[in-house]
Amino acid sequence: MTCGGLCPGLNNVIRGLVLELAENYGVAEILGFRNGYQGLVNGCEPVPLTPALVAGIHNRGGTILGTSRGGQDEAEIVATLARLGVSVLFVIGGDGTLRGAQAIADAAAARGVALAVVGVPKTIDNDIPYIDHSFGFQTAFARAADSIRAAHTEAASIPHGVGLVKLMGRHSGFITCYAALANHDTDFVLIPEVPFTLDGPDGFLACLRRRVERRGHAVVVVAEGAGQELIDRDGGRDDSGNLRLADIGGLLRDRITADFAGAGTRLALRYVDPGYAIRSVPANAYDAVYCLRLAQAAVHAALAGRTAMVVGRWHGRFVHLPISLAIGSRNQVDPDGDLWMSVLEATGQPSRFR
Repeated sequence: MTCGGLCPGLNNVIRGLVLELAENYGVAEILGFRNGYQGLVNGCEPVPLTPALVAGIHNRGGTILGTSRGGQDEAEIVATLARLGVSVLFVIGGDGTLRGAQAIADAAAARGVALAVVGVPKTIDNDIPYIDHSFGFQTAFARAADSIRAAHTEAASIPHGVGLVKLMGRHSGFITCYAALANHDTDFVLIPEVPFTLDGPDGFLACLRRRVERRGHAVVVVAEGAGQELIDRDGGRDDSGNLRLADIGGLLRDRITADFAGAGTRLALRYVDPGYAIRSVPANAYDAVYCLRLAQAAVHAALAGRTAMVVGRWHGRFVHLPISLAIGSRNQVDPDGDLWMSVLEATGQPSRFR
């Protein structure tokens, strides 16, 4: 099953699992559950997955199984799996999905049901600890770099142009950092790990206005989770249990427009939010290989009797991690680390907006 938001490579992982199970282990019956955990509790019949059915799905974005957010009752899920005779459950999803997978594994063990639960961790934000990077990340930041390039072309082609690009990254700014470094067209990068101020002589708005006055244009790239402390939020949560983010892109668009107007400075602002376009694309060649190898590793682990674990690559080697370890913390950009230093050197922005 696939759960949570879309990510490049989901179909590649599904295809890799099916081919490895059927062709190298001789598994006769492989089922795909529709729309994440909902497909295990709503009475919807699973989809029989065969090598012929998945033959070309790696060339398509999205997921052929559908996806959803939100947890379901683990006891009911285990009962469904037992009724169908399922002995291995592969779960492709992020931290909320993996918490559900741990609950399913625990419920199966408590009931004495022989069930292996193996996760393939998925997050476009690359924030899973103890793995080199998550699948789909390289595709995502490459596509994000294309959006930055387009914003730069627009901004540089008009007097006093500002390109503002909002990218994915709820708590971690990896996509924003890597995309900004990929084409060297970015003047300011804003990420969740580095708080910033908008106002004052050394605030972001004043620095942006000075950059435009000096160079004639500027490009700003912001992660969706940046600057949340600047906005009043309703405290609500989405179906996955995540705090609902305020729209930092909209805030910056409005504040930049007001600041330039207040200073009597001309402005031509172009705002780009390519999030859904990036999430829905097929995996590039690198991620396609990585997804296949993750799928193969997941099958090897499951049929060796492992459970309540995820597969990942750590320092170049494929490893098994307990689910509790994979969801126990979050990988983030280190404000004192070499990646952020590279961003500061590439953009020339201050280390802090105060």
